Amino acid sequence: MSKVVRSLTSGAVFLARGAILVARGAILALIFSIGACGAESEGDMASAADVEITTFVGSGVQIEWDGTVIHVDPRGDYTNAKPADLILITDTPVDHLDPDLIQQLRKAGAPVVLPSTPDDARDAGSRERLLRVPDGLVMDNGDVMTLAGVLVEAVPMYDILPGNPFHAKGEGNGYVITLGGKRIYLSGVTECTPEMRALQDIDIAFVPMNLPNGRMVPLVAADCVKMIRPAVVYPYHYRELPIDEFVEALRGERDIEVRVRDWYPPS
Repeated sequence: MSKVVRSLTSGAVFLARGAILVARGAILALIFSIGACGAESEGDMASAADVEITTFVGSGVQIEWDGTVIHVDPRGDYTNAKPADLILITDTPVDHLDPDLIQQLRKAGAPVVLPSTPDDARDAGSRERLLRVPDGLVMDNGDVMTLAGVLVEAVPMYDILPGNPFHAKGEGNGYVITLGGKRIYLSGVTECTPEMRALQDIDIAFVPMNLPNGRMVPLVAADCVKMIRPAVVYPYHYRELPIDEFVEALRGERDIEVRVRDWYPPS
């Protein structure tokens, strides 16, 4: 029987598959801590085989495996973050692409993957930010590369419903990375596209909400998760949306574990 469990540390809600994840402040199925910068960190030994995930603000994620550190869309306070062997950028607005923070985080020679060249930037601000990462490596939708020893697949991320702002196909990337045989999908800001629905064998997925114009509202996001069926899903990029609707919609999915994190801590 599935149970909804609330973290005693952060108040976050989890959907456990037949087991309570947190009891009396002790961690039973995962390792959980909150760093001084407000990031939340965990290593799920049962389902991710030594993969450790630390969440930051908005959609920022740090992933560690076998000594390799990957950052995705870093922004905000990264005081306690680890230096990056690989950085993946899904989109070019300021809340996804921060050239100063990239330079702060990356190890010497660490690849930085970008979804666009400056010449193809969607606007002047994006062009300026892309120019400030002159040695960035552009991956187009559908590209597959091995970088820093990590298999990286670029998945299209885009909007389907019309309206402004609009993420056109080809402007941004989601990414599937493979670590120790585990496939981790970081969707970026996307609707439930055919390319997303076609993904298979996803172990951990980061799925967005809070897209304008009624795109990817919590129930739509939950339906998309049911299609790709990851073992673990993190909802992110949700801002003020009622995350409980998303959790409740997946309550009966015994093979999908929902993990809610506080992506928007008080500043």
